[in-house]
Amino acid sequence: MSGTRASKVSTLEGKRAALKLSPARQVVFAVLALVFLGLQARLWFGEGSLRHVASLKKEVAVLKQSNAKLNERNRLMAADVKDLKQGTEAVEEIARKDLGMIRNGETFFLILEQPGSAE
Repeated sequence: MSGTRASKVSTLEGKRAALKLSPARQVVFAVLALVFLGLQARLWFGEGSLRHVASLKKEVAVLKQSNAKLNERNRLMAADVKDLKQGTEAVEEIARKDLGMIRNGETFFLILEQPGSAE
């Protein structure tokens, strides 16, 4: 048994010797490890990190939604401008509603609700 034990010890020492790096390789390994750690830190923290990209994606989604609402509002306003430029009906409607104007020969009736008579 001692022969097999001695051969196991010698093979372990041989493996350890094979794993031992020269000083130049140790420096290269240390530099590569530092570069790897630096890249990992940048990936997880700071500007351009995964967290930052996720927050930017959320912000883009919010801005797209806001832009869609504003585009719809612009479309409605453009339709109003077109109506005002092309015909008199839109101008007349605004004059009646906002300014209380009536045409010649029309009779204006103002119907007031009595207080407390909610239907």
